[in-house]
Amino acid sequence: MTLISTLLAASEPPPFAVIRRERAATLDVLVGEVVDVANLADIPLDGAEVLALVPFRQVRERGFDALDDGAPLRCLVVRERETLPVDAAIGLLPRHPVVVGDLAVDVPDAEYAATVRRVIAEEIGRGEGANFVIRREFTGTTTAPASHAVLGWLRALLEHERGAFWTFAVHTPGLSAVGATPERHVSQVDGVVSMNPISGTFRHLDGPPDDTALEAFLGDVKEREELVMVVDEELKMMSAVCPDGGRIRGPFLKRMSRLTHTEYLLEGRSALDPREVLRRTMFAPTVTGSPMGNACTVIARHEATPRGYYAGVLARFTPGAAGYDLDAPILIRTAYLDGAGTVRVPVGATLVRHSDPDGEVAETHAKAAGVLTAIGALPRQDAAAPTPSGEHGAEASASHPLLDARNAQLAAFWSTPQPSAAPRGARALVVDAGDDFTTMLAHQLRHLGLDARIVPWHEAPAAPDDELVVFGPGPGDPRDAADPRMARLHELIAARLAQRAPMLAVCLSHQVLARLSGLAIAPLAAPQQGVQRTVEVFGERASIGYYNTFTAFDAGHRTTPNHGFEIAADPGTGAVHALRGHGVASVQGHLESVLSIDGLATLERLVDGVLTGGMLTGGVLAGDALGAAGDAPAPVGQAVSRGR
Repeated sequence: MTLISTLLAASEPPPFAVIRRERAATLDVLVGEVVDVANLADIPLDGAEVLALVPFRQVRERGFDALDDGAPLRCLVVRERETLPVDAAIGLLPRHPVVVGDLAVDVPDAEYAATVRRVIAEEIGRGEGANFVIRREFTGTTTAPASHAVLGWLRALLEHERGAFWTFAVHTPGLSAVGATPERHVSQVDGVVSMNPISGTFRHLDGPPDDTALEAFLGDVKEREELVMVVDEELKMMSAVCPDGGRIRGPFLKRMSRLTHTEYLLEGRSALDPREVLRRTMFAPTVTGSPMGNACTVIARHEATPRGYYAGVLARFTPGAAGYDLDAPILIRTAYLDGAGTVRVPVGATLVRHSDPDGEVAETHAKAAGVLTAIGALPRQDAAAPTPSGEHGAEASASHPLLDARNAQLAAFWSTPQPSAAPRGARALVVDAGDDFTTMLAHQLRHLGLDARIVPWHEAPAAPDDELVVFGPGPGDPRDAADPRMARLHELIAARLAQRAPMLAVCLSHQVLARLSGLAIAPLAAPQQGVQRTVEVFGERASIGYYNTFTAFDAGHRTTPNHGFEIAADPGTGAVHALRGHGVASVQGHLESVLSIDGLATLERLVDGVLTGGMLTGGVLAGDALGAAGDAPAPVGQAVSRGR
C-alpha cells in the first residue's frame, strides 16, 4: 500500500505532510513524529529531514513586536517518505466531499475599509513606514476528521488551482493545514539563497484575464510601486545574509486560477546555517510591510488578534552532502483546522499611500476565494473542468513587455555582478535608526572599498574611532523629542558634529542633521513612499528613490543658519534634498534603494567628499539650478510660491 492509502485507512493516522512543489510531476508524502521547539536554532537538524511550521510570533526572535497566541514552532521529523506521480496521488485522495459551513468573517467589510483609511492616515501619513499588510480571517466549521478533511481539500487544490509554489497538506495533533501558497519566502540550496517577492494583485474571478485589463493592471502606479517596495525590503534581507548582496531577476507574471501577481526573483550566496538564514529573514514584507520592525508594531496596533501561522513559513530542511538545504514558502492562501473543527482562512492586503479602501476589501475576498472554494465554503463555478495535473503551473512565471520595461527605471547595481573596489583602508560605522536599509547601505559601502559594520542606534557609541560614521534611515517624526530613538539620534549626530569627524546622514538622519542645523521640518502634503525622483545634488542630476513623509525646508536660505552647510533644495517648494559641509554630507533620498539609478555614483561622490575633509566637487551652490525636475509635493500649510 502507498503511504497515502495507509494514512486514509487509519482512524488516527500519525503526523504527516503531503507536498507538491511548483510544476513538479510528483509529490512527496512525509510521515514522522512531532517535536515542538522554542526557537529556530532548536529545530533538530540531526540527519533526518524536518518540516517546520513557523508561527508569526516567532518574529520576536528578531526583537520585533507580535501578539502572542502561544502557537508552537512545530517540527515534523520525517521517518518515512515516498514520492508519487501527481495523477496517481489525486486518484488515491478522497473526492473532497468535506464541506465547511457557518462561513463568517472576523472583521466586516466596512470595518476593514475603515482600518485601511486609518493605517494610511495614521501610520503611512505620519512617517511610520511605506506599506503595511493588515489581515482579516474567514472562519467556518466542519465535523469531518482533520486528517481526512485536509487530504480531500488537497485534492481539490491539486485539481483546480495553478501557479502555486507549494500545494500542501499537513496534519499534526490539534493542528492541520492545507494550502496553495504562491510565494517562496527563502530557500538555500547548495549555498545559493533565493527570495521571491510577489506583490501587485490582478483579480479575474470568472476566468483567464482579459489582455486589455491585464495591461491596465501592469500600468497601474500603485501596483508597480507596491512591488518595488517589497523588492527593496527583501534586498535588505539578502544583504544581511549574503556577503555579495542580492541580485534581482524578472519581473515576471505569476498566474493563478483567480489572480495574477507580479514578482521578482532575488539570488545571492551564503554559508550561514539555514536556520540562521531563516531567522534573519523573518518575515516577508509582502505579508508584513516595511520597514520590517515598525511594520510588526503597526500590525500589533491594528490587528485585534494574534496571527497564528499566517505570514509565517512552512520550512523544509533536507539533508544533503554539504549539510541541509532549506525550502520555505510563505504561509498564505492556507486553511487551518483545529481539534474542535474550527476552520480559519486568514488573508491580508498591502496598504500603500495610493490604496483604495474598497479595492483592498475586494482584494482580501479574491485572495481567500481559491482556498474557500477548495474547502467547500464557496460554490465552485468550474467543478466539471478540473485542470489536468500536467498543465499545472505551465504558465507559472511568464515575461511581458510592459514588465520588462520596468527594469530601465531600476538601479543596475542590484541586477549585475557587484565586484568590490580596492580597499580604502578606512572603516565605516553604520548606525541603524530602525530601518534595515542600513544592510544595503553597508553592502554598497563595502563595494566602495570601506570596511563597514552596523550597530543599532541604542548601542552606537557617542565617540567612535571609525573614519566614517553613516547615520541611517528610519521611521517616525524627527521632531518627536519624547521618542528615545529620536533623542538618541540627535545626541549622536550632535556629538559627531562637535568632533568635526567625517559623517554622512540618510533620510531620517538627514532630517535630524537639518534640524540641528537650524532648518524647519514639516510633513509633506503627500508621503513620498517608494517614489523615484530626478533631483540635482550640488550640480549633478540623479534619479533617486524616496521613502519619506517628513522633509526639511530651506526657508530661502542658501546655507543653514547653524554650521553654514550648503543646501541643495527644490527651487519651487524649498524641500531640502541634501546638505554638505567640511567632512559632512546628507541626503533625503535612499541612495541604496533599487529605485536609485544613480544611487551608487552619488554615494561614492558623497563618501569621497567627506573622507577628504573638503567640499564635494563638480557642483554649484544651492539655489543656482539646484532642485527637482518637475513639481515636488508641497508641505502641509506651506505655499509653493516662495518669492526668492
